[in-house]
Amino acid sequence: MTTTLTLLGTAGGPTPKMSRSAPAQAINIDGQVFVIDCGNGVARQYTRAGLDFDHLAGVFITHHHSDHNADYGNLLMLAWGANLDHEVSTYGPPPLTSMTREFLSMNRVDIETRIADEGRPPLEPLISPREITEPGIVHQSDTVTVTAALVNHPPFEVALAYRFDTADRSIVISGDTAESSALIELAQGADILVHEVLYEPALDWILQRTNGTALKKHLLDSHTTVDRVGKIAHAANIKTLVLSHFVPTDAGITDETWKKEASKGFNGKVIVGSDFMTL
Repeated sequence: MTTTLTLLGTAGGPTPKMSRSAPAQAINIDGQVFVIDCGNGVARQYTRAGLDFDHLAGVFITHHHSDHNADYGNLLMLAWGANLDHEVSTYGPPPLTSMTREFLSMNRVDIETRIADEGRPPLEPLISPREITEPGIVHQSDTVTVTAALVNHPPFEVALAYRFDTADRSIVISGDTAESSALIELAQGADILVHEVLYEPALDWILQRTNGTALKKHLLDSHTTVDRVGKIAHAANIKTLVLSHFVPTDAGITDETWKKEASKGFNGKVIVGSDFMTL
């Protein structure tokens, strides 16, 4: 068995970025591809990474900020336009089921036209949304076990991290979170932890470019500063720490700075993630 992780998008925040695409990851397990988070442009990133929509096996949403779910429906509809013809289970916090239904309703004209004009199968039966509100195993097959943990990302009551265990690797995606004991427990002994990072000295750079009056408090309350990520990786006893969801993006912070700060308190391997990096 071969399990690979591809970072499809490594930016953080809701606005389009120059240097990185919106948050998304793909885990490929012997040709079965699972997408975690669906930021803007995920379908194009998926294609540019050389992944086949025929192999799309599941979609996981960590939480319902737009940089993580904006293209949830679009990924599935565009995959269908590229000949997806099998059921795909999707996972995430409520209201994933109603979101799916409303997306299909919003795109009813296009979907019905393509069914009639192009002979495509109905799209709705190909999407099976499953809402997650509690930690534990959320998906299990002969090839992979996926376990969710509830992490700390206020104001959301349900924000999730996911762990993928296969025969050859264990990969954890933190989602957005402040420091979280549940994440440390979930990630124990994992081969790879992909963790979001915030560079606190650059907060003023962000605040000068927004009209969000409470943004600074949100960022500090619901994210993890990069100088603390190494301590989390050490506590989780993971082998490789991969940095992603960079906040801020496009602020001129060097890879060396991210890596130096993240290495504090951690002796393992630290990788500064980039779009299309495959591990």
